Amino acid sequence: MRYFALFGNPVSHSISPRLHNSALQGLGQSGIYGRVLLEQGSDIIAKFRKYNLSGANITIPFKESALTLCDELDKIAADIGSINTLVNKNGKIKGYNTDAPGFMMAILEFGKIDKALILGAGGTAKALAYILSINGMDVEILNRSDKKSQFVNYKFHTHSSFTPSGYDLVVNTTSAGLCKNELPCDEAILKDILSRSKFAFDVIYNRPTPFLNLAKDMGLKFKNGKDMLLYQAVLAFNLFYNNKFDELKITELMSKAFEL
Repeated sequence: MRYFALFGNPVSHSISPRLHNSALQGLGQSGIYGRVLLEQGSDIIAKFRKYNLSGANITIPFKESALTLCDELDKIAADIGSINTLVNKNGKIKGYNTDAPGFMMAILEFGKIDKALILGAGGTAKALAYILSINGMDVEILNRSDKKSQFVNYKFHTHSSFTPSGYDLVVNTTSAGLCKNELPCDEAILKDILSRSKFAFDVIYNRPTPFLNLAKDMGLKFKNGKDMLLYQAVLAFNLFYNNKFDELKITELMSKAFEL
């Protein structure tokens, strides 16, 4: 029996266990995937070892703090500065980031994107900024507080210093809308941004967020984070098993879990 888990705060809303357990069962693997609510990120590795985990995923707000706790890092994770996947490699804990490639798979249907605005400046924002940038897109960051030092390769704006512009893609990576009906930034600013933009994406997947409702009302093509969650989970699951399974098969099995 192999054990896997999701670390975060909150975690009760997450359907990651449903996705991974569907894949485990469908592929005939002896394993179980659960949730671990953490109060502080410094406990992640201790909990990982305590529960004898073979692999784990990390959600908000610990994707950045867990980075420095790993024994090894995948190059993409190290470049991004944020991880969402842990794998036990012969007793050493290696960190990966599957958010970035999972996001790119999720936005393929939008077509050509040249310019993107990311709302928020946490671990997910770092992953998406990185993957968009290395795919040739111009990326800007908008956040309430000044974290410019963490985004030196991108145009960074705070709400007070931002002049709205038009974008092909606007992405909400904040937790605004996850539990409360709130927007990631001032409504007037957001309306100005969306009125000049084409596509909207929210990494939140479990409810219609005020951000996406506004994008819908303003006529933008939009997506929630369901597909990103699915694809990052598919990639993470395969890392747990040293990439020995067919991604299409994992995707098929995990997709069915959304219907449960």
